[in-house]
Amino acid sequence: MEKLIITAALTGNITLPTQTPYLPITPQQIIDDAVRAADAGAASVHIHARDPKTARPTTEPAVYREIAAGIKARSDVIVCITTGGTAYMQPEERAQVVPALKPELATFNMGTINFSIHPIADRYKDEDYKFPWEKEFAISTKDFMFRNTFGDIEKLMQMMNENNTKPELELYDVGHLYNLNFLVRRNTIKFPVWLQFVTGILGGIGANVDEVVHMKQTADRLLGGDNYIWSVIGAGYPAEFNLATLGMMMGGHARVGFEDNIFIEKGVLAKSNAELVEKVVRIARELGREIATPDEARKILRLKGKDKVNY
Repeated sequence: MEKLIITAALTGNITLPTQTPYLPITPQQIIDDAVRAADAGAASVHIHARDPKTARPTTEPAVYREIAAGIKARSDVIVCITTGGTAYMQPEERAQVVPALKPELATFNMGTINFSIHPIADRYKDEDYKFPWEKEFAISTKDFMFRNTFGDIEKLMQMMNENNTKPELELYDVGHLYNLNFLVRRNTIKFPVWLQFVTGILGGIGANVDEVVHMKQTADRLLGGDNYIWSVIGAGYPAEFNLATLGMMMGGHARVGFEDNIFIEKGVLAKSNAELVEKVVRIARELGREIATPDEARKILRLKGKDKVNY
């Protein structure tokens, strides 16, 4: 098996500050947490930015530049920039960080889905929230449609190609593999591809063994096993670690991080993304799976290198 690529998704745009006091929010906090995660064994860090004053998600390129440059100055870790944006942004606004930063790697969502975290609002009283926007934000996702049309995908793929940025294809359901197959046949997306099977999001496929196996078998049938490299995301605890272990056993790779899960064990908050990475590293070593360094992951994913980014 290839060496294991561990991705750490540091903040996301759906994890609320009220859920954990350890969520990195300011650029410096995100930089520090990224470096710790890399030191713990992450080859790639997936970056969402937050407004440092309000903690709300932002796609302001200047904030991303500060974060990405700060990480680059201190670590060789791959910086994967989000194009997911926030619930209220148009696709063009979500993607503006790609031509601005020309990153090695950026997320690329493979279809439109319902994407909701509204049940989180039931867990807290009004006085529990740290920021006034959080409750309304969570509730509003009940009516949120995460738009990624074929037209959006074609425009983003062109943008990725123009900036020599590798797409990390996010697949939230089995239909997204059929979308990918169609786009490959249209020569819009070219092999080899880097896939993330995203499981456990309300609106997408479930986080369990059967669904991951189904996604993998469908990918093999539609794409051919030699044409893609894959990783798995399990949203929530214990799915994050259960599916990371499954992915390792099946020859895939793994993502952890506060975007997907905030617990290191049942009822116990992780104090950093590095703790989550360290746990996956321990599991990998028990299974005899070696951990990829950032430069080894660059070779596996065929990235352009951090010397060719614009930050």
